[in-house]
Amino acid sequence: MSLEPRRGYQGTNLVDILDRILDKGLVVAGDVRISLANVELLTIRIRLLVCSIDKAEQIGLNWWRYDRSLVAQEETETTIARLEQRIAELERQLQLSTSPSPPRSSTTRPPSTSRPRKR
Repeated sequence: MSLEPRRGYQGTNLVDILDRILDKGLVVAGDVRISLANVELLTIRIRLLVCSIDKAEQIGLNWWRYDRSLVAQEETETTIARLEQRIAELERQLQLSTSPSPPRSSTTRPPSTSRPRKR
């Protein structure tokens, strides 16, 4: 007979719980209202979403990509430079499409309106 305890119950560990929460997501919502004599003084609405970045992007949350305090400065400067180049290209295309007619080539001469010279 062994004196070691039997482990019939296998509980889930913290890693499994966190994995499941990050995979599926967890939403905590609540309201805190402070009132005095039936006059509402303060309302705090709490909405907390805990999930992985992949899951957040699947449901349309990606605000951290555009938050200046979270995006690397170098990446921001690169993005700005790329957008400025794109704007310049679009402005050039717009200017070409709205210009009246292309300039004449230098090889063609305009019709002469003056009289021929006498010798």
